[in-house]
Amino acid sequence: MVGFKPTDVAPTSCVKVVGAGTAACVADLVTFPLDTTKVRLQIQGESKSINSVTSPKYKGVFGTMVTIVKTEGARSLYNGLVAGLQRQMSFASVRIGLYDSVKQFYANEADTITIANRLLAGCTTGAMAVAMAQPTDVVKVRFQAQLNLTGVSKRYTGTIDAYRKIAKEEGLPGLWKGTLPNIVRNSVVNCSELVTYDLIKDALIKYNLLTDNLPCHFCAAFGAGFCTTIVASPVDVVKTRYMNSPPGQYRSALNCSLIMLTKEGFTAFYKGFMPSFLRLGSWNVVMFVTYEQLKRAMMLVKQSWESS
Repeated sequence: MVGFKPTDVAPTSCVKVVGAGTAACVADLVTFPLDTTKVRLQIQGESKSINSVTSPKYKGVFGTMVTIVKTEGARSLYNGLVAGLQRQMSFASVRIGLYDSVKQFYANEADTITIANRLLAGCTTGAMAVAMAQPTDVVKVRFQAQLNLTGVSKRYTGTIDAYRKIAKEEGLPGLWKGTLPNIVRNSVVNCSELVTYDLIKDALIKYNLLTDNLPCHFCAAFGAGFCTTIVASPVDVVKTRYMNSPPGQYRSALNCSLIMLTKEGFTAFYKGFMPSFLRLGSWNVVMFVTYEQLKRAMMLVKQSWESS
């Protein structure tokens, strides 16, 4: 058997919240370059993008990563990491850590938890997380879109500078820019990610294909990442472009969608699909495997401490 054994006592809500936030940060550290690559590919083609004249052309996942490293240095792949980690600690801890509790709430003590209960729980915790963590997401996206080229002025010099400038130039609503598409996106992501992981994991255990251990968690997480990428990519592209846009470029997220459709065609909604899949697939694997192991480790420590 691989990893920690399942504990006799179910993890507490506190353990789940702390474990989810920590596991998400670990996953971000591992996959952040892919996320930056995804953002650059998603905003490519905007008619009025920041520094559009000097922006290099990106082709493919690894081609984009190589271009970023050659023109801006390897550190640029981690632009916005601080805001990303801030986001995960406040975001993942709510959307993932509270998912089981909210799922049980909707089940109303019933013996069987239905798919509808799971979907409602995913939508609820996804929306709650966005309401809390939206400013960190806005700053993360803008840092990832920012070019670090000689002679090109930077929009922001640091994380605190970004929060301050956005609030000063665009008002507090600027920090919550794109909240609606982000709620839609994260409700979709949360449902497809957590519900798919839940269902695949339950099926693997139910039909005795795998036991409730690391290989099972790996397979379920990989499947969840693939399904999530297919469902969430269009909303993710719109969210990224709208959040990165300067004031006045788009009237709304819907207007951004229409402009993309008319000027770039339907395929624009799947720009950056491969890095999205590589990122979501690997992020899900790292996050869920780490999360499951952290929950068990934390409960073993808790039980050991209580018994001593």
